[in-house]
Amino acid sequence: MEPLLGLCLALILAGASSVLNNCTCMTNKWTVCAQDGFGNCTCTLVGSNHKVDCSMLTSKRLLMKAEMVLLKEKHFWGHPCGLLDNDGIYNPDCEDSGIFKARQCNHTNTCWCVNTAGVRRTEKGDKSLSCGELVRTSWIYIELKHKKRPSAFSGSDIANALKHLLESRYQLHSKYIAAIKYDFPFIQIRLNQKQKSRCDVDIADVAYYFEKDIKNDSVFHSNSTLTVSVNGDALDIEELQIYYVDEKPPVFCMRQLVADVSTVLTAVTLTGFGIAVLVMWLCTRKNKKTEITEMDEIRAPSLQLP
Repeated sequence: MEPLLGLCLALILAGASSVLNNCTCMTNKWTVCAQDGFGNCTCTLVGSNHKVDCSMLTSKRLLMKAEMVLLKEKHFWGHPCGLLDNDGIYNPDCEDSGIFKARQCNHTNTCWCVNTAGVRRTEKGDKSLSCGELVRTSWIYIELKHKKRPSAFSGSDIANALKHLLESRYQLHSKYIAAIKYDFPFIQIRLNQKQKSRCDVDIADVAYYFEKDIKNDSVFHSNSTLTVSVNGDALDIEELQIYYVDEKPPVFCMRQLVADVSTVLTAVTLTGFGIAVLVMWLCTRKNKKTEITEMDEIRAPSLQLP
């Protein structure tokens, strides 16, 4: 009890000090910031001594670690529902370079393999599970549905508004925005990043921040509700799905195997704490799709995938 109580008090005191000294991490609310005698502001991740670069987005893996610390505190203070055993909330193991380890395990010695976005791509096993390599997520499809309105937006206006949002709020270079498609009331954002320079933000981090914003749990320090305007009209999002496309197909044990497979997607539906992993085969026949879900059934994308 004492360590957790001490951490809570430290967060409160550090937060108050940060406000007084105008020392805050605008890109990450899960930090503790303090000024030294020379006025330099240093911020560290909650529950660790890891320094955070507040000039850019914090990596998804570090945000997951901070979230686990906060969820454990909620559990301690009588909110056990915050520690659901699902793939979306776990304390990730990382390489010295900072990337996800290919194999992740929980406190019950259950292990699984992940991609560079930290999303599970295999069946769960025990400590003997071998993952071999960390497979890169090269495409991310963000599919949205906006609330009902009298008429559709202009497709170009939607694309321009979301492109500006991705570039300004999430610091994503325009070269990684492959396309933004609109089919009233559905929107699909396609991000492609087969390779990136060290200074560029990762598309997985952008997707994570965006998801948090849509769910009104912003990682940004202001914690303000995300508002997107399209020519003066509010774009109100009511549904969100994120699809992770890896350079190599995921490995799941399936009851049936589809013969004419051309593409394999790992899709994640983000609704509350629940996460469903879908393996979808896009068959070579025109417009023919066969879907098999590994956990829960989710609807197919409303927009045609390439």
